[in-house]
Amino acid sequence: QHSLFSVFSKFGPLYSVQAHRNAAVAGPGYYAVVKFYSAGDASRAQHACNGQRLFQKSPLKVCVCTKQKVFHQQVLALNSNKCQELANHYLGFNGWSSRIIMLQNVSGFDDENKELGKTLQKRSLKYLCAVEVAMPNHRVYTRGVGLGESDIENGEDPLEFITATRRVQKLAVGKALSSAFQKILLVVLDNGKVAVEYNSTQEEPTDSLTEEELKGLIQVN
Repeated sequence: QHSLFSVFSKFGPLYSVQAHRNAAVAGPGYYAVVKFYSAGDASRAQHACNGQRLFQKSPLKVCVCTKQKVFHQQVLALNSNKCQELANHYLGFNGWSSRIIMLQNVSGFDDENKELGKTLQKRSLKYLCAVEVAMPNHRVYTRGVGLGESDIENGEDPLEFITATRRVQKLAVGKALSSAFQKILLVVLDNGKVAVEYNSTQEEPTDSLTEEELKGLIQVN
């Protein structure tokens, strides 16, 4: 997988690389599935690598998969790490930035549960986060909101509570960042230049609020 990544990543950022052994009826060897973010990058990689000896003695057969799976459910958004990877590649580390507008504890307590004669009180830990992603060179600014939550079995353990709080905060920030990136379209041109557009189809009601209005929207009793 490392050799595959080294070769194909030269053509553009990769979403994933997976190598598998051939089926028994196909004889010894491997096949791999390399997923690009860009169809253009995948096409260039296929034309350049097909029939070449990339990192082995025999020529490698490379083809573009055209089989499409039909999903009846909504396609999942890219996670925050993948979004940042794409932004860094196409815009550069200095071409974009993000900041946390709000990170609020919106936790509550669940009812006590009785199990095997023992009374356990679970604490439901929830954090709501709002972030802004800015691409000033393209005059594009977007916001996203995310909720992170987790149950704590032993709410009286300080170490468990601190660890869970950090985990939930990180989860909320990641979801908010991913939500903000879903409103951004990266248009990669043939000459290598990148245009950035705001994706209004992903717009949410909270996008029209000011920061003060957004912060005031959340009230914890």
